[in-house]
Amino acid sequence: MSNYAEIPEKITPHCLRHSKAMHLLQAGVALVYIRDFLGHSQISTTEIYAKADNLSKRKALEVAYQPVVPDISKEPSWNDDASLMKFLEELCKA
Repeated sequence: MSNYAEIPEKITPHCLRHSKAMHLLQAGVALVYIRDFLGHSQISTTEIYAKADNLSKRKALEVAYQPVVPDISKEPSWNDDASLMKFLEELCKA
């Protein structure tokens, strides 16, 4: 199964309108032009697509997220490095 949304068994005119609106938005078309294209009387109706697009971006980021902080249990301890410890002790004496 791919990461892409599955194609629904029944494709409705609303589904096609929604897909077209999302593609226009993702292509960088301004919401006012999408509103006119869809025939919405209020921009707030068209803004629903912008909210959905932000949600899809967030989900994509969450899937691709890699932890920034490494797992320190797998890292070697700097305390085990005898030459480093000697160097640090010498710094304290100076």
